[in-house]
Amino acid sequence: MQTPPIDLRSDTVTRPTMAMREAMMAAPLGDDVLGDEPTVQALEAKIAAICGKEAALYVPSGTMANQLAIRSVCEPGDEIIAHKESHIIQYETGAPAALSGCMIAMLDGPGGTFAPEDVRAAIRPKDQHAPISKMLLLENTHNKGGGTVWPVDQFATVAAEGRACGLHVHIDGARLMNACVALSVAPTAFTQHVDSVSVCFSKGLGAPVGSALVGSASLIARARRFRKMFGGAMRQSGLLAAACIYALDHHVARLADDHANARRLARQIASTPGLSLEGSPDTIPTNMVFFKLDARLGTAKDFCARLAQHGVAAIGMGPARVRMVTHLDVSANDIDRAGEAIARAAKEALA
Repeated sequence: MQTPPIDLRSDTVTRPTMAMREAMMAAPLGDDVLGDEPTVQALEAKIAAICGKEAALYVPSGTMANQLAIRSVCEPGDEIIAHKESHIIQYETGAPAALSGCMIAMLDGPGGTFAPEDVRAAIRPKDQHAPISKMLLLENTHNKGGGTVWPVDQFATVAAEGRACGLHVHIDGARLMNACVALSVAPTAFTQHVDSVSVCFSKGLGAPVGSALVGSASLIARARRFRKMFGGAMRQSGLLAAACIYALDHHVARLADDHANARRLARQIASTPGLSLEGSPDTIPTNMVFFKLDARLGTAKDFCARLAQHGVAAIGMGPARVRMVTHLDVSANDIDRAGEAIARAAKEALA
């Protein structure tokens, strides 16, 4: 029997467990657009309570959740302050400009973080020539930064600076639960300091589809209209929402397993000639492992193609940078197999 491939491209590749599928099939259904979808309403109430906010809106993707927050808060010509490697800049197809007519003031800082003084320095003067500074976006965990987690104290200080400057503060919390598990804190440790947050269920939590935008009742009422405008209103979406409820009930604490597997993988990468691990194995913050390639191994695209021949899927995140992401479909044994495949692929390339 052929050994199944090990997919480390992303934690979005997870498939519903059998128990999750059973929960989906048992979910009572209605029509969310008509306002009588009981399972969606249960999910929205649940994630709003978890985040300590008044209301939530279930949407198809994290990108839509972020863009609904932007469209609901900003007007054309406004400016969003965010790290230069933020998801809304790198992976959302120019949507802030296309959908909301917004500019982005890009900040720098280690691992996707920055300081309060960076926020204040980015605020535009109140002048007819300048865009209006309207939103501060904090990504937690930060994808391109290496799956990094904002320290709670630093996060609170930066968010407070944003609010003091009159900004709406939003968390791109696609992997917020990873951050919370890594620090052993509740989501409210972060969400109490902000006005809105997006949360993905289809990444580490393992649901097949969906995210939520969470915030005040007035913000969510406005976002609901824009969700319809953007084409994100769904009908019997309780079938999908049931998977998200199951994920919140059963798949949060187990994120610690993914973090442990990431460190396990990092140790094997660190010992492989030709590969340069970003950070040290014991300080990998969550479920992402990044490494750079010796020039002799070719480009990231070349190396990922070679890895695929050995049954391991990964993604290049730059000319010579590779990302691997652990998730609930990957066991510790799979990690050991992946480590062996990585070593073989590197050895072949160096031969």
